[in-house]
Amino acid sequence: MRNSDMENDKKEWPAELLELFDDPLLEGVKPKAPPITADERTQKKIEELREWIEANGHEPDVNSKNIREKLMAVSLQTLKEMGLWI
Repeated sequence: MRNSDMENDKKEWPAELLELFDDPLLEGVKPKAPPITADERTQKKIEELREWIEANGHEPDVNSKNIREKLMAVSLQTLKEMGLWI
């Protein structure tokens, strides 16, 4: 929701509710961020893998002793199986 939409919505709220929101104790309170979607999670993983490959010069190896590299390798394998990695 855009800020302008929120401002328009607030004009329609009862005065009691608006007074509650103006309480200094609620000054830093913000709405909960919406959960990320599966597509967003997949895109983020693809970006992480590309950055890892660029930084290390090779695809992650499942047989690595580095746990982070193993996890990246499993993610890469899954993306390949799903046809999401070229």
